[in-house]
Amino acid sequence: MNRRDTLLAALVVTVWGFNFVVIQWGMDGVPPLLFAAIRFTVVLVPAVFVVPKPDAPWRTILGVGAFMSLGQFGFLYSSMHAGMPPGLAALLLQAQVILTIVLASVVLHERPTAWQIAGVALGSLGLVVVAIGRGGHVTVGALGLCLLAGVSWAIGNVISRSSGIRGGLSLTVWSALVVPFPLLLLSLLLDGPAVVGDALVGFGWRHIASTAYTACLASLFGYAVYNGLLSRYPSSAVVPWALWGPVVAMAAGWALLDQRPNGAELAGGLLLLIGVLVALRPRRAATPAAPEELVRALR
Repeated sequence: MNRRDTLLAALVVTVWGFNFVVIQWGMDGVPPLLFAAIRFTVVLVPAVFVVPKPDAPWRTILGVGAFMSLGQFGFLYSSMHAGMPPGLAALLLQAQVILTIVLASVVLHERPTAWQIAGVALGSLGLVVVAIGRGGHVTVGALGLCLLAGVSWAIGNVISRSSGIRGGLSLTVWSALVVPFPLLLLSLLLDGPAVVGDALVGFGWRHIASTAYTACLASLFGYAVYNGLLSRYPSSAVVPWALWGPVVAMAAGWALLDQRPNGAELAGGLLLLIGVLVALRPRRAATPAAPEELVRALR
């Protein structure tokens, strides 16, 4: 990646890391699937009326929406509602890093370098250390839902990468077409019309602020940049950046929710950071770069 895209990737994962705390802060009193449906309604409207449709088949656009948004956040919000702490949710969701690189190597024939494999392995070790340090206070259901969110994100990553769409914002907006209605319908079926109605009536300033952050910053800005990076770089060069998210989420949870990390969490977080740096080590060029490649690298 060039310097500008490296800084953008770092900014996006910082926004995403803080996003976990914002979700928990705002979800109080609102069913998780309804809260996710409201988020993606804000992502969709009014942007869909002003952002051009991406130049891609509908199956690709809806596939990204179904896995990167509908599946990922439906499972994630449900997991956090079931008791998954924000920092641990951010951590376990990063199973998508390993899954994405594996899927991309099989489906897209993107072979990761030895450094990327080593970095992902080191980052994964950090995930294991932190998870062990958290103990067994999280339910199996909440754990399973969070891991399903990671699987869904990984599939969405590969679909987005294979599309080659340059307009990350357009893909983010138009892929949201498939998200709000299914989530609302599921919330009505699982929570009941009375609960959904009461939640909408009691939707206050905290819920509005949380929705604004998650929709405008985490989704519109974050996924627009993220999808744009996936269209320009191999998945194995973009996806490892997400390993920074749990560190940000744990730090935010400590500062704002008094969820103090223990020694294992701090040690695992350090391993995550080192793993990201190793995985993002630039490839060594086998031949001198062409003039246009040099210009692109110096931007």
